[in-house]
Amino acid sequence: MNGTIFTLRNLYRDGTICLEKAGIPDAKLDAWYLLEYETKISRAMFLADPDKEVEKDKAEHYRKDIETRAQRIPLQHITGEQEFMGLDFKVNEHVLIPRQDTETLVEEALKKIRPGMQILDMCTGSGCILESILKFAERKGICVSGTGCDISEEALKVAKENDSRLQTGAVFIQGDLFENIAETYDMIVSNPPYIRTEEISSLEDEVKLHDPWIALDGKTDGLYFYRLIVKESVKHIKKGGYLLFETGFDQGKDVSALLEEQGYEEIQVKKDLAGLDRVVMGRYNKE
Repeated sequence: MNGTIFTLRNLYRDGTICLEKAGIPDAKLDAWYLLEYETKISRAMFLADPDKEVEKDKAEHYRKDIETRAQRIPLQHITGEQEFMGLDFKVNEHVLIPRQDTETLVEEALKKIRPGMQILDMCTGSGCILESILKFAERKGICVSGTGCDISEEALKVAKENDSRLQTGAVFIQGDLFENIAETYDMIVSNPPYIRTEEISSLEDEVKLHDPWIALDGKTDGLYFYRLIVKESVKHIKKGGYLLFETGFDQGKDVSALLEEQGYEEIQVKKDLAGLDRVVMGRYNKE
């Protein structure tokens, strides 16, 4: 990357080599995403003319992006975006980067959506879960409303920006779980912190060093926030309402038991695309 003439082919090659030397997983893929991000070129355009020259400033930006990624800074923190449910979301260091596993939660929630529902997303973060539910309901012609709650003011700024992009009309409330929640809802969804504290240090650097700790740490057994949310949810859920959680792959049985203890019925555990337990849901039929 030290020459004065930059081509797509050479930039991509050198970027890949740099990331491979740094031990970055999926180095070729990340090198491509960053090239696409900086040059706005498609895969088809690249294949048609790989020796197309790239402007010096764009090449230099790409080089800096590659160096940043080589330091294990998440790709999404460089581009500022992450796709989720086919929608583009703004992300930064204040929110958990949306992951494909979480799409299972959205898909299961959408199966339960009915016109007029009021939905609460607890620990909303970037707002990707709530915004996706509202957007896909809208596409189906189903009118629902949504509220997102998070303890982090900085996370809520991101969620509000995402709502401005998607125009779903979601409302966002800052508070410690149900602290500032006064209404009752037909559906509560949540992807709370659920990683056991002692396990965080074993996660990839991109996660343990750059995702907000507050969005990861589920305390000693990973169930701390499930206990609190399930217990308090019964004060804020309507009769016949649904509570849906994302869970860790080994937490389905324990979270199901928590729902049962608080009177939830029709409890189900759903698996993700990898065949792992990912969503626990139940219905509250008490007055």
